[in-house]
Amino acid sequence: MRTATAKVGAALMLAAASVAATQASAAAQEAHQVRYTLVSGGAYEFDLFYVTSQPPSMEAFNADAYAYAKREKVNLAPGVPWVFETTMADPNWAILQVSSTTRGGMAAPNAHCDIAVDGQVLTQHDDPYNVRCQLGQW
Repeated sequence: MRTATAKVGAALMLAAASVAATQASAAAQEAHQVRYTLVSGGAYEFDLFYVTSQPPSMEAFNADAYAYAKREKVNLAPGVPWVFETTMADPNWAILQVSSTTRGGMAAPNAHCDIAVDGQVLTQHDDPYNVRCQLGQW
């Protein structure tokens, strides 16, 4: 009887450990909502570079950055934000680089960017022309 009880107890402990390991693994791979935002104080054209999906490693990113990132031009109206949302298991890969050029006779666009993760703004930057928002991997 004692042997049967010990075997049942060991089996229950093993099952509990398996459930805990599965829950820890699921939590480690949980996807986070990442939101990039750019807003301008004036009508302006901006060149953007941003990560759209998380690469498996920096080596993979360096080998083919545009498999995970996008470069594009956007025209913004004053106060009307450009927003891009994606999911990442590790939001430290998030980066948004924004550049513009001085135009004769036009005021500086006074750009603002931010990166929010799961609804909380983690970084932001303001500059007359060029802004860069990034999290930990860069």
